[in-house]
Amino acid sequence: MFNIDILTSYTFIIVGSGTFLLAAIAGAVGCITVLKGQSLIGDAIGHAAFPGIVLSFMLFMQREPVLLTLGAVVSGTTAFILIQFIKENSKLKLDAILAVVLSSFFGVGMVLKSHIQGNSTYKDAAQSGLSSYIFGQAAYIMKDDVKLIVYVGIPMLVLLILFYKEIKVFLFDEIYASTIGIKTVLLYGIILVMTMGIIATGLKLVGAILISSLLIIPAITALQWSDKFGWVLIIAGVVGGVSALIGTYISTAYEGMSTGATIILIMGSLAIISLVIGPHGMIKNLRMRRQG
Repeated sequence: MFNIDILTSYTFIIVGSGTFLLAAIAGAVGCITVLKGQSLIGDAIGHAAFPGIVLSFMLFMQREPVLLTLGAVVSGTTAFILIQFIKENSKLKLDAILAVVLSSFFGVGMVLKSHIQGNSTYKDAAQSGLSSYIFGQAAYIMKDDVKLIVYVGIPMLVLLILFYKEIKVFLFDEIYASTIGIKTVLLYGIILVMTMGIIATGLKLVGAILISSLLIIPAITALQWSDKFGWVLIIAGVVGGVSALIGTYISTAYEGMSTGATIILIMGSLAIISLVIGPHGMIKNLRMRRQG
C-alpha cells in the first residue's frame, strides 16, 4: 500500500534527495563511457577507489566524507592512469587489463581494512562505517553526505553541459574531433573527472561492488528508446533519478531492504523492460528481421 506519510518523513527527504541527484547525474555521465565502449572502466575505478578510502582513514584517523572522497579520487585516478598505461604499452586486451587492475586494487583495499581491524593503533578511531563503502549504506546518509553530493555532482553536470558539443563529436568520431581542433586529451581528462567524481561520491550509497550500475544501467535503458545523444542523456538521467526515488521509497516502507541494492534492482527492471519493448528493443528487432 502506498503511504504518503513516507514522502514527508525526514529520512526519505534526506536519503531521497541525495540518491535522486547522484543517480540522475550518474545516469547522464555514464552514457559517455557506454557510448565510448568503455563501460566497465567505471566498474574497475569503483573497485579501485576502495583502497584510497581505507588509506585516507589510516592517515587522518577519521571518517570525514570529504577526506575519504579525496582518497577515493586519488586511488581511482591512479587506477585509470595505470589502465591506460598498460593498454598503450602491452598486447593485453582492455577487458583483461580491467580484470587485473580491478582485482588487484580491491584486494589491496580488503587487506588494508583487515589490517586496521586487528591493529591497536586504530582502536580509538571509528572504523565501523568503512564496510559501507563495499556494499553501500544509502539509508544512513546524512546531511553532510547530501551536501557533498551537491558540491561534487552539480559541477560534474555543469562540465557535461559546457562541453556537450565537443563530447558529442568526440564520442562518435575521435579522429574527426582531432582534425577540427578539439583537444581529445582534454576531453579524456574531463570525462575522467566526471566519472571519478560520481564514483567517489556514490560509493557510500551503493558501494564499490554496485557503483558501476549507476553509470551503466540508465545509459543502456536510454539507448533502447532513442538514438539521439541529447535525448539519451535526458532519458538516462530521468531513469536514474526515478529509480532512486522508487528504490528509496520501497526501502523506507519495508524494513530490511537495502536502499542502494533496491535502487539498482529498480534500474535493472526498467532496463529489462526497455530491452524488450523499447523502440530499439528485442521485439522491434525481431519484427524487422522477419520483414527483411
